[in-house]
Amino acid sequence: MLPTIAALLISYLVGSIPTAYIFGKLLKGIDIRKVGSGNVGATNALRVLGRVPGIAVLILDIFKGFLVVFFLGNYFVDKPVLLEAQNMRILMGLLCICGHNWTVFLQFKGGKGIATTFGVLLGLAFKISGLNVVIGLLILTWFIIFFVFRMVSLASICSAVVFPVLTFLFRIPPVLIFISLLLSVFVIIRHRENLSRIFHGKEPRLYFKKQNN
Repeated sequence: MLPTIAALLISYLVGSIPTAYIFGKLLKGIDIRKVGSGNVGATNALRVLGRVPGIAVLILDIFKGFLVVFFLGNYFVDKPVLLEAQNMRILMGLLCICGHNWTVFLQFKGGKGIATTFGVLLGLAFKISGLNVVIGLLILTWFIIFFVFRMVSLASICSAVVFPVLTFLFRIPPVLIFISLLLSVFVIIRHRENLSRIFHGKEPRLYFKKQNN
């Protein structure tokens, strides 16, 4: 019982590390929750802090998810935990994503979980057959939507919708199909304001080069 509780608590706390908030304070002395979109994630960090800090936040948020599922997972599955190894890793990954979305360090206001979810899936891909193909197709979907519409939010939402479909088509274990549905709902709920702006044509687009008028 204690190893299981420890694994889940640590997973949540690792996910709760507010990377974008820390970078905002260290680099510009600002509270990133009060500028830009107010989101504590890589996209807002990219817009507010610049390209290099934004990419650094993205990589670290991905690494949080990978760290929990792969490295911490390898440690805890050898302990007397209550769940089978694969399910334990999945549950740890979910707690990590919840930590990122609702971080205890910022009064439970966090990011939208896309980067951390990706890191969790990368960690699981080493343990679940066929998941690497699903991840590759999700990445392809994300980039196609992004480069056509230049909206990070739309690309993330579309990838989230496609995710459970791919897990079903590639016969991923049923527990992960259920989790994919849950994560898809997570993403859509976290992007509800973005959806409203998209429908009204007010969602900002992201360009890496200055546009000519």
